Amino acid sequence: MASFSSAALEKRLTELSNSQQSVQTLSLWMMHHRKHSKAAVEVWHQEFQKARTNKRLSMLYVANDVLQNSKRKGAEFDSEFYNILPDVFQHFAREDSDSQGIKAAERVLSIWEERVVFDGKYVEKLRHILRPQSTEIAKTSSSHNEPERKRKRISSPNTGSGVSGPEPTIEELVRCLSDLEQSASGDVVIRKKISELPKEFEDVGSVDSIQSKAEAEKLLKKVDEAVLLLADYNGRLTAELEDRAQGLRKLDELITIHQAELEKTEKELEKCKTKLATTAKVKKELKIHIESLPDLSLLPDVTGGLAPLPAANDLFSSS
Repeated sequence: MASFSSAALEKRLTELSNSQQSVQTLSLWMMHHRKHSKAAVEVWHQEFQKARTNKRLSMLYVANDVLQNSKRKGAEFDSEFYNILPDVFQHFAREDSDSQGIKAAERVLSIWEERVVFDGKYVEKLRHILRPQSTEIAKTSSSHNEPERKRKRISSPNTGSGVSGPEPTIEELVRCLSDLEQSASGDVVIRKKISELPKEFEDVGSVDSIQSKAEAEKLLKKVDEAVLLLADYNGRLTAELEDRAQGLRKLDELITIHQAELEKTEKELEKCKTKLATTAKVKKELKIHIESLPDLSLLPDVTGGLAPLPAANDLFSSS
């Protein structure tokens, strides 16, 4: 793998596309040169500031891949990206609120929050930079709804001791399943690369057949690249297993919650059916009663054509 230099990274960033393979290849290259993390992130930041929206998205995906997969070997990139990400999200915030860039940035923030790439307060800070008005509204709504959420958590059917964390939402499950569409196990390109690795890499005994130092160093370079490729894929598969387990837990919880809601709705439906039947019966009886009442319109007209009643004087006067 080529040695690190700022010019080499600039060239790779210029050639970066929005394909998964392109993003992962550059991410792998940066992680391989982790000892140059400070310089790498500085170059990344400089190029990001000059890039257009589509390229910025691809660069954000590279940063996301580096941050998630480099943690197993150290936190060099975490501290470097930590310092520049507020400015990065400020660039996205200047775009239209419905733009692809803002939506993609929000999705990355959700992933960082779920997988604890950064602590919650820092993620919330970036979210506030991205959508300041939305986060203020969300905080106000959250404070108003907190007592109701607490009641729901206490009475939730999926609790064993009467206390649990926040209930999962359908949106969270959909997002989790959406993330799994780009899972490591479905990465055909990387799996093909692994399947094409030389057989000597699986045979420790093949080392004894090497006769020259130059040949050994050449093979060592290839082995280093293979180890990096396999270690990265191993980490991604591990993360996928965790994501699938988390998705399964959310699904189980949602099934339990919606089963309880189903039973509650069925009871409400039975009550409503009973009330409907009673009301229909009253309506029927009322119609029968109305039909049994006399039709006042058929009585003779007593309001006109009759002589006026005699006065009191007329009743007692002699004829």
